[in-house]
Amino acid sequence: MNYRQEIMDFEPYNEQERTDKARMLEYIDVVQDILIRDSTAAHFTASAWIVNEDYTKTVMVYHNIYDSWAWTGGHVDGDSNFLRVALKEAEEETGLKDLTPVSEEIYGLEILEVPAHMKNGQHIRPHLHLNVTYLLQASESGALTIKPDENSAVAWMALAEAVAKTSEPEMKPIYQKLNDKLPKNGQS
Repeated sequence: MNYRQEIMDFEPYNEQERTDKARMLEYIDVVQDILIRDSTAAHFTASAWIVNEDYTKTVMVYHNIYDSWAWTGGHVDGDSNFLRVALKEAEEETGLKDLTPVSEEIYGLEILEVPAHMKNGQHIRPHLHLNVTYLLQASESGALTIKPDENSAVAWMALAEAVAKTSEPEMKPIYQKLNDKLPKNGQS
């Protein structure tokens, strides 16, 4: 299945996801090279919401650029298999080797505004991340390791703590939404 079809098949959880889904489909139709970051107005990213076996904790990384606790994820860089990207980024950023998708279907959609910033000595213009989120699961016993060029800490934390600890106010409702969508007591 192609990524446009996966987004079309996604069932939005709330108004934010409904609106963002419609806008993403519009961007796909009009923005050239939307899978690569050279598309400076908007491009795709893939993220993971990583939970433990009983859905009571998530893994967060302390992101160096944003100076905040955050989920894992990154640019798709031309790869139209967004789940593969989310898994790769999650493993690279946390060190976890036993990551398993709860489902291969998209878990969340978010259009995120990225402010201008410096990365590797280069000025990055403001742009949009058309983000596709997947729900992954891992054991809390797995070894966590930082990725020094991207983060300075990795930790399991309670779901509410993950929302509270992010210093990016615009991410709090996103993380809360991801928590609210979780199966209760591990039941779908």
